[in-house]
Amino acid sequence: MLVRPLIIALVAGEISGDILGEGLIYALKARYPNTRFFGVAGPRMKAAGCETWYEMEELSVMGIIEVLNTLPRLLKIRLDLIQRFIDLKPDIFIGIDSPDFNLSLEGYLKKSGIRTIHYVSPSIWAWRKRRIFKIGRNTNLVLSCLPFEKKIYDQFNIPCRFIGHIMADEIPLEPNKLTIRRQLGITANSICIGLLPGSRSAELEMLSADFLYAAQILYKWHQSLTIMVPLVNLKLLKQFEIIKSYVTPDLPVHMLEGKSREVMIASDAVIIASGTATLECMLAKCPMVVGYRMNPLTFWLAKKLVKVPYISLPNLLAGSFLVKELLQDKCQPMALAIELNSLLCGSTKRNTLLKIFNELHHKIRCNANQQAANAVLEIINN
Repeated sequence: MLVRPLIIALVAGEISGDILGEGLIYALKARYPNTRFFGVAGPRMKAAGCETWYEMEELSVMGIIEVLNTLPRLLKIRLDLIQRFIDLKPDIFIGIDSPDFNLSLEGYLKKSGIRTIHYVSPSIWAWRKRRIFKIGRNTNLVLSCLPFEKKIYDQFNIPCRFIGHIMADEIPLEPNKLTIRRQLGITANSICIGLLPGSRSAELEMLSADFLYAAQILYKWHQSLTIMVPLVNLKLLKQFEIIKSYVTPDLPVHMLEGKSREVMIASDAVIIASGTATLECMLAKCPMVVGYRMNPLTFWLAKKLVKVPYISLPNLLAGSFLVKELLQDKCQPMALAIELNSLLCGSTKRNTLLKIFNELHHKIRCNANQQAANAVLEIINN
């Protein structure tokens, strides 16, 4: 039985990691209220009580080419964190996602005698499969959010625990669409679509125009169409507003700061960037079309390296092309509009999607925060 305050080190580099970290912090504090948390955190983790040494956004870089531009700064941060954590002597270090940054950090810390957990398995089933050996060397445990991942680790005798995903716990199996529509001021019988062009500035630059032009096409087909665009923060909202003023100045669009989940629940269908948001959209029971562009060289390299035919989490969970993915040159306004239109209002395609979304929701609804906290405490106590 622990009698002294725990000291837990964490590093999150993405919004999705901030959400996972927040839930884990609250679950641990419910058991051990005096636990102290240090590291790199986003706003949610900070509000939960994590003291942060660097802003999470400094680690939030996506794309092979984009990472190269910030590499010197990232290496400097990592070296500083290694020394700080070694001096701190935490009971455990938890790297939340961001594997390119966290796995090496975990390796240095484990060699210095600090136990390590990697929360969210890297996509070893998709690309860079040999990373599994680095994961085995550098971590005491992997916490997996997807059910098929544990089998891969078991083949190599690497400790892994499937804990489900906290969003599957948070989002009701049957979200109340009418209530959310009332909250957002959307009438019950109107057709509503959402545009979710990503959580990074670079994604907005790449995707906003295509998404807006697609919405403009759909607006011509459905004159009573309501178009909702949730942006992660005020900075991105202003960025999107500027892009819209050049691209579709006369298109009626409702922009919101935050509220992406509410928009997903309220919408009949959405156009969405790839990432964790696609999982959230599936759990919100909202049909979607995935559209994504990236730096051409990054895309070329990704095509060479990635070993699975799809990128969105609903498709990975289903093991098939459940939702349409329009990537790079295929991410065109008309193609996006046609695909989204096929998902609106009572189509067979829509109903089939919703049935499978519900089945997948059940599979990953496992009380993830408590399971993650249990795993952390087991390693500390052993």
